[in-house]
Amino acid sequence: MKQVVQNYKSGELAVLDVPVPGCKPGGVLVRTAYSLISTGTELMKVSEAGMSMLGKARSRPDQVAKVMQSVATNGVPATYRKVMGKLDSYTPLGYSLCGVVEQVGAGIDDVKAGDVVACAGNEHALHAELNWVPRNLYTPVPDGLAPRHAAFGTVGSIAMQGVRQGAPQLGEVALVIGLGLIGQLVAQLLTAAGVRVVGADPDPARCELAERLGAAACGDPASAAVEAAVAELTDGHGVDQVYLAAGGGSNQPVELAARLCRDRGRVVDIGKCRLDLPWNAYYEKELDVRFSRSYGPGRYDPEYELEGRDYPIGYVRWTERRNLACFLDLLARDRVDVEPLVSHVADFDDAVETYGRLKDGELKAVAVLFRYPGQKEEAEPAKAPVVAVPAVRRGGAAPSPARSAGTPVRLAFVGAGNYATSMLLPHLAQRDGVELSTVVTTTALSAANAQRKFGFAGATTDLDAVLGDKSVDAVFVVTRHSSHAELTRRALLAGKTVFVEKPLALTEEELAGVLAAVEESGNDRLQVGFNRRFAPLLQEAKSRFGARTGPASLRYLVNAGRLQQGSWYLQQGTEGSRFAGEGGHFIDTASWLLEADPVSVYAAAPSGNEDLQVVLHYPDGSTAAISYVTTGAPGFPKETLDLVADGRVLRLDDFVRASVYGRKRWVSSRLPKARDKGQSAELAAFIKAVRTSGPMPVPLESLVATTAATLAVRAGLAGGVPVTLAGAR
Repeated sequence: MKQVVQNYKSGELAVLDVPVPGCKPGGVLVRTAYSLISTGTELMKVSEAGMSMLGKARSRPDQVAKVMQSVATNGVPATYRKVMGKLDSYTPLGYSLCGVVEQVGAGIDDVKAGDVVACAGNEHALHAELNWVPRNLYTPVPDGLAPRHAAFGTVGSIAMQGVRQGAPQLGEVALVIGLGLIGQLVAQLLTAAGVRVVGADPDPARCELAERLGAAACGDPASAAVEAAVAELTDGHGVDQVYLAAGGGSNQPVELAARLCRDRGRVVDIGKCRLDLPWNAYYEKELDVRFSRSYGPGRYDPEYELEGRDYPIGYVRWTERRNLACFLDLLARDRVDVEPLVSHVADFDDAVETYGRLKDGELKAVAVLFRYPGQKEEAEPAKAPVVAVPAVRRGGAAPSPARSAGTPVRLAFVGAGNYATSMLLPHLAQRDGVELSTVVTTTALSAANAQRKFGFAGATTDLDAVLGDKSVDAVFVVTRHSSHAELTRRALLAGKTVFVEKPLALTEEELAGVLAAVEESGNDRLQVGFNRRFAPLLQEAKSRFGARTGPASLRYLVNAGRLQQGSWYLQQGTEGSRFAGEGGHFIDTASWLLEADPVSVYAAAPSGNEDLQVVLHYPDGSTAAISYVTTGAPGFPKETLDLVADGRVLRLDDFVRASVYGRKRWVSSRLPKARDKGQSAELAAFIKAVRTSGPMPVPLESLVATTAATLAVRAGLAGGVPVTLAGAR
């Protein structure tokens, strides 16, 4: 049979032909279907093997201490021969798999040949075609659970034991530091137990994945996002538990745990990280530091693991084997989802190449599976995610009649924050034919301030009263992002024309809810605040560029900059990511310039910051690459755009200057002027549509497509592959 091995002295990895293990009493012989690579523990061993002898010594001071003890006892020559002999030997890799029982040893009566089992143990659940596994290190797989998912049993047990050590209670808040494979599973288990989870990891893709799988909020531990989320969810008290699932030599996780944990909270160490406890911080809060030992009670006990002696359930409720069975049960009942964690599935014969790609960083993965001979590739779930672009279905309600001459358009505002008072209301307050009817805010004073400053006829905190006021023609929704979809839905059902600031929705479910309101009411009078397509300078540049005959390439650099600490934009758990909030601006602009809606989205993020690279593909072969960066120089322009097609180039410099290069060259005025990003022209088009009952400035289908593409960025980051926009026009 074949088995993956490594020479710890040279670092060599190989798939060797080795004898089939015998089926000893007290265990079973298992033919492997899938085995899981632990991208934390195993890659650490692989990396250590590639170090120099000095590097190996520095990475394993515990082993150096054993060597020194042996020198004192046996002398240098004997110790040298012993150490070199051990180093220059093949050692196995792997400790988590699922397979089929091929032979049953004496004394085993709970499984039979042909049964599917999950197996654990770094000496028994190896990356090998056949393994002998003792009784307490395997458990039957529930009916209907896919073998590729059951292969997660061991790492799931490690995560479960860590959670048990934290003793979570319903309603508590936990912080998980490190969102690799173990951290992702810890977050899901806590969520399933009724605990709200904040995650910390420098990799934005891992943060997005954890949020998609149930975490309340995640962010870079070096940013203010994590601290802000903890403060919001705990009313400033700090989290009840911290789970250290990070590796490496930094002491930052331990220090972050002390800072964000509540008084007398619990800190559980699961991963292998540096533990220089800052004495004052841990003493003053009297923090309870706990360690989680691998899969659970029984680990490292040869009588339990090798001889099959179980612990009485009345004394030890959760052993290694019981944890393993419990995790498989959660998987079978869909309480935990491991499929989104599978970054790559490799054939077992390609094991050496796969380890090399992981070690070199070419393959970035949360979890990688080896598929063994006999497992059908086509039986696996499709890897490419799909985000649906919902069809717009309109009901049969009659359109509102055009207003008679001289009758003002009466507007109500829901929300009167900075954007409303600086970018929208100044354009509307003095506009002829417009009457600011009512402003609705959650606090009486903010409503009164807006009424005084902009001349609203009334101010209230009662939204229902405004939606029921038949004299109000249109409602502006300018609140925090998390409320946009629901307020829009309610206003549409009330028969109002709606202007909602971006984003229209933060989830596919919210978008579907808005469209359900359109279908139910027959009211499709909706505009989203995508103002850049209305910018006079960009409109003139597009006109000068002219019609295209071939595909185009568009590059859009958004130098977004960093947010100030305390900004509500950082509350990703409730308000969505920054790109979810404002990315629609740039996707809409690209789609307007290319005169189509995107059909697929690919997103990638550099490790350690909030920067994004988003590539959109269009039906005619055109592409738009949006670089959304927060790490650029503050003095550089915020937005620059280039459109290239048919031997022509359109250039936009931060809505101050534009140029078109082709057979003739056109350059806008070089005199400095204020940036006009189109808000005034957008509002004028919206008011005209309300007054005349004519078409809305942007078709609803386009607004929906842009929103779906923005949502697809999150799915793309989590999956690391292009996302198809199903139903895109």
